[in-house]
This record gives sequence, C-alpha cells and structure tokens, in this order.
Amino acid sequence: MKILKAMLGMTAAVAVSLFANASSAQTYPERTITMVVPFAAGGPTDTVARLVAESMSKDLGQQIVVENVGGAGGTLGAGRVASADADGYTILLHHIGMATSATLYRKLAYDTLNDFDYVGLVTDVPMTIVARKDFGPTDLKSLVEYVKANSDKVTVANAGIGAASHLCGMMFMSAIQTPLTTVPYKGTGPAMTDLLGGQVDIMCDQTTNTTKQIQGGTIKAYAVTSPQRLDVLKDIPTAEEAGLPGFQVGIWHGIYVPKGTPAEVTDRLSKSLQVALKDPNVAARFAELGTVPSSDADATPAALKAKLEGEIVRWKPIIEAAGEYAD
Repeated sequence: MKILKAMLGMTAAVAVSLFANASSAQTYPERTITMVVPFAAGGPTDTVARLVAESMSKDLGQQIVVENVGGAGGTLGAGRVASADADGYTILLHHIGMATSATLYRKLAYDTLNDFDYVGLVTDVPMTIVARKDFGPTDLKSLVEYVKANSDKVTVANAGIGAASHLCGMMFMSAIQTPLTTVPYKGTGPAMTDLLGGQVDIMCDQTTNTTKQIQGGTIKAYAVTSPQRLDVLKDIPTAEEAGLPGFQVGIWHGIYVPKGTPAEVTDRLSKSLQVALKDPNVAARFAELGTVPSSDADATPAALKAKLEGEIVRWKPIIEAAGEYAD
C-alpha cells in the first residue's frame, strides 16, 4: 500500500511539473532574458548580439540583457548556457566557434550536439584578408607569393584559439599550404591594435571588425571571403577573383538554448528572431558592417541544427591538419 501511495505521489508530482512547464511556456516570456555572448564586449559577435537583442526585446515585450562571458575561445560562455535552467531565460548567441570547438578542444564541459536546443541562424559575416598599412605586397597574388617565400618571418594575428580570426587564419594557411607564425591575443581589440601599430603583419577577420579600418585606410585589404563583392567594400575583390580559388569562409552566428527547453519557447524565440532580422534598423546596421540578416528559412531551429552538424564535419580535417588544439 505504501509503495502504491508513493507511486501515485510521484505521478502527481510529475503531472504538476508538466502542467507548470506547459503553463509557463504559454506565457513566456514573463521576465528579463539573459543572452550570453561568449566573447568580450565590443567585439564583432558582441556587436551582432546587441543589435539583435535590442530588436527581439521589443517584439517579446521583455528586455534581453547581453552578458559577456569570455574565455577559452567561447567555450566558457557556451558551458554557462548548457548548464542553465531549460526555461528560455538564458540563451546563447555564438558564432562558428560553436562547431569548431568540438574539435579544437580536447575536453569540453558540455556536449556540443546533445546539450543544446536550437533557435535559428542570425547572420553569416564575411571575412577580410588584411595587413598592416605598410606591408609590402600590393594584391592577394603577391601576398601569397611573399608569405610563401618568407614563411619564417611573417606573423598572423588572431584573437585567440577558437576566435573567428584564428579559424580564418588556419584556413588561409591550409589554402596556400604554408604554415606561418601565429600570434594569439586576448580578444579582437588588442589584435587589431597591434596590426594598426605594425607589430604584426596580417590578419583574417570579420567585416564587422575591419570595415571601418579599411574604409579609413589604416590597414591594407587584399580580399573578402564572400562569393561576391560587398557593397560596403566595392573596391575589394573576392579571394576567388584575386587568385585564391575556392577560398570562401563566413562566420555564421546562431542562437541556442539549453537542452530540454520547451518547444513552445524555442518557437517563440525563433519567431522573434525572424521579426528582429526584418527590422530596418538591424538590416541597415548589418549592411554597414558588410553582412545581411538570415532569411526566415534560416532563422529556424532546423536550419541551425543542420548548419552546426555540417560545419563540425567541414572543419574537423582542417583543424586536425593544423594541429592547433587547446586543452
């Protein structure tokens, strides 16, 4: 009899919990949402996040507060969200590093494919191959020739292991089949500062971080990594045009929630993301940064899930060939 009562009590508790979760999902959101950005404030991913968070806040009727949890190539912030309550009040905006960290890091505090649910893709930011203003090569072809002939002297800056600039730098070295000396920094800001100051030679980074510097003539640009030229940088050829066939890489961004978040919540966040990406202000600011908002079809859980899975497969051999891992 006692066992039966205990079983009935457990069943009732589960039913109450399920009812509470369903009720909460139907009224979501009821309070402030925290959007974790796993990189420092002021960086390119932070810029994207704050634009989207502001517009989504208006649609949701609740404020989305951006929290920067930097460190370990974005894995600290991702881990923070993976262990958060699956209620939709802690979400993650991460870039391509969500996929590459699965191979880059020998140990992660989370399972990339099994500890998150998906909201949707936000944008795919092109990269730029740039150099200090007084660097000798005048175009991409001469740059490749120069770095191959001086591979022991050329330095490549990046914002740390797992950063967009690190990943693009690895792809560049893989494409030209020439290892170069990499100089990691603790963020995009100091990496750009040293490039501007001439302490390092080249860098491959997002248009969200390089466009203003290129337009101002404070750094030299060789190519963009998009399939077509960018309206905001019309004079800069694509890598394909400039003599590096097949070199296309974009730093895509997506929004994630902890595994087990109610489907009604992820759907509400996805719909809000789609509204935000059609916001004229978001579109205009993205255009200034050399990127465009994701389409409604891409700003969905299914599209982000497929993108993440495919990118893990794509980057695994590149990272393994470079041999650059982090503990």
